[in-house]
Amino acid sequence: MEYFFETVETIGKGKGFSHFDPCHIFWLMFSALILISVSLLYKKASEKNRAVMRYTVSALIIADEIFKVVCLVAYGNFTPKYLPLQLCSINIFVIAVHALTRSKAIGNFLYTICLPASVLPLIFPTWTKLPIENFMHIHSFTIHMLLALYPLMLTVGSDIKPKLKYVPACIAVLFLLAGVAFAANQVWETNFMFLRAVSKGNPLYAFKKTFGHHLLGYPILIPIIIAVMHLPWIVARKIKKEKAA
Repeated sequence: MEYFFETVETIGKGKGFSHFDPCHIFWLMFSALILISVSLLYKKASEKNRAVMRYTVSALIIADEIFKVVCLVAYGNFTPKYLPLQLCSINIFVIAVHALTRSKAIGNFLYTICLPASVLPLIFPTWTKLPIENFMHIHSFTIHMLLALYPLMLTVGSDIKPKLKYVPACIAVLFLLAGVAFAANQVWETNFMFLRAVSKGNPLYAFKKTFGHHLLGYPILIPIIIAVMHLPWIVARKIKKEKAA
């Protein structure tokens, strides 16, 4: 546990893991197991048990974030970059609000924006400098897994019904959050939502190498992600409508 309280700023080189090495594959398999099994349990659960599961996952997400902050503060490593202003971190609060309100619009935001924004970091983690026996390593995987779990289990259970009509509002909120992140970046010289820079391993890095700036990837990737998230539902509804005709 020598490196448990280190961060990417304090740890030496050569202590971490690589994309798709055994450590990363373990987390991917573990995450897939949790996401699939809990989502299927939610689908079969009664409404009372579903409510318990929603509140439990939401509480675990908040507890996971508190765990991170406590560890950072206790060892004097907390800086503005660890504020919950990344897209995934902001969804901590969005999920808490949804657990209380069950808003259809918020549910669609969680499905359209939060779910892919939580799954992609699991596949392309940016904390590879940290070994598995490290609190930020553990937190980074578990928080993204939980953030993906909440909208996924509600979608599998049909509590969230993805609809294209909510997409413009989702995009508008995304740009609003990007504006907040941009302002925070200017004040604290941080890199919330990867608006200032990206590192190797991030999918946006390919756009930096190809086109000279990683931000050019956003107008390309966002429509693709939205299409991936919504086209299956559009096709499924069309097929169901044709069968009913």
